[in-house]
Amino acid sequence: MARLILASSSPRRKELLRQVQPHFDIITCEVGETVAETLTPEEQVMILAERKAEAVAKDNPDAYVIGADTLVFYHDEALGKPKTYDEAKQMLTTLSGNTHYVLTGTCVFHGNEKQIFYEKTEVTFWELTEKQIEDYIRTGEPFDKAGSYGIQGYGATLVKKIHGDYFSVVGLPIAKLYRTLTQMGFTFAINNIKDSSNLNTSSSK
Repeated sequence: MARLILASSSPRRKELLRQVQPHFDIITCEVGETVAETLTPEEQVMILAERKAEAVAKDNPDAYVIGADTLVFYHDEALGKPKTYDEAKQMLTTLSGNTHYVLTGTCVFHGNEKQIFYEKTEVTFWELTEKQIEDYIRTGEPFDKAGSYGIQGYGATLVKKIHGDYFSVVGLPIAKLYRTLTQMGFTFAINNIKDSSNLNTSSSK
């Protein structure tokens, strides 16, 4: 069976990938995260995803290596991970009642083959009171999240609606990744499906 490597230490990406493939390795390499300001947001996330995957793929040419990068943008300005309480509060205040978008770039290396893509999802926040923002920051959740929130955690209470791929906002567009890996020849392990003969499909009134 081909080896699959996730070039990310993100617990959220790990959890999403495990939904479709129970066995894979995690290997990460430090890469530069500075990109040219002239690049579009879409180009930025794809370049960063490619860097992460390529750094690991160099030493693992026979494996399928996945790199990913997620950025939050408001009016084309990237909102990174806040370093302080005040930074988190400023970001959340900016996003309150507004629509921003989340981009996740994904790159897969296998041998001499490479596939790169991105998913763009619009996220609209409820109008937030100052107390709601402060209460959320006190959970500690904003500080390792781009844009100062995690949609899969307490941050779900901030979100009014989304348009696009929810899983991409979490950090990995798993449905498109699944199809990309399949097209590249990777075979997923299907080991959690019950024998259909044991399923009772009859219905009674």
